[in-house]
Amino acid sequence: MTDDPVIQTILPVTHDLGGFKVHRTLPARARTMVGPFIFFDQMGPAHLPVGEGIDVRPHPHINLATVTYLFAGAIDHRDSLGTFKTIEPGAVNLMTAGSGIVHSERSPRRERAAGPALSGIQTWLALPERDEEIAPAFEHVAKAALPIVRDEGVQARIIMGSLWGRTAPTTTYAGTIYADILLGAGSAIPIDAEAEERALYVAIGDASLDGMALAPMTLYVLKPGTRATLRSEQGGRVMLCGGEAFATPRHVWWNFVSSRRERIEQARRDWNEDRFPKVPGDDKEFIPIPEIPNTVSYP
Repeated sequence: MTDDPVIQTILPVTHDLGGFKVHRTLPARARTMVGPFIFFDQMGPAHLPVGEGIDVRPHPHINLATVTYLFAGAIDHRDSLGTFKTIEPGAVNLMTAGSGIVHSERSPRRERAAGPALSGIQTWLALPERDEEIAPAFEHVAKAALPIVRDEGVQARIIMGSLWGRTAPTTTYAGTIYADILLGAGSAIPIDAEAEERALYVAIGDASLDGMALAPMTLYVLKPGTRATLRSEQGGRVMLCGGEAFATPRHVWWNFVSSRRERIEQARRDWNEDRFPKVPGDDKEFIPIPEIPNTVSYP
């Protein structure tokens, strides 16, 4: 149908990480990026046993920025810049890897004592070629600093970029849109057409787009220039992401992203030969490079 607002549907690949699952829709064989978004993971929802938690040991990144956004729970972030920050629901952790950074993500002690909840979205943004090797950086944007657009039964928090006439303070390197849309039962919100590339992802509950039902944990890439209306019958939580289309492809291998394959090979050698910086306060463990990584692009 020519009126179909969706041009591509990407089903998730699910990985069981022991106690919780992640559902990954980018990168996929059918598509590597939507705007600058090159990795899209839904964590949970899960509730871990008392005394346990997530322990993502120190690992490296290059030529990208990670965006962590939680619905429930909390994560302690530490990185090789010396940053220590606990992220909680509604706030944003933006870590710019640039020329290279190492970080870890672990459940806070207080969360472990109660049995940690974990629910949220982690994405990676490819950096424009001019910014791929910039100095690493970290930015935390508090929940209260992110603008909210409200309508009848709808609350949309703008995480990055400009939407519905409001702009988030979060740093962007390429044109980027990113929003967390909470839909009450029977509510609706228009999805504007300004961004070159856009996608919708139903994280929780139900939603439809111009009458087309959207399955949970599935990424729907929208037709450029199409305006549509997002609705929910029973209530749902939908992520809107996208931005400017990149003119040159990006390669992904494990935790490394770059416009140059040789840069990824250099990063692999650097990690194997212990040339990345350490994470202060979390330098006793690390994740070795896997023989076959779960995250790869398909050029």
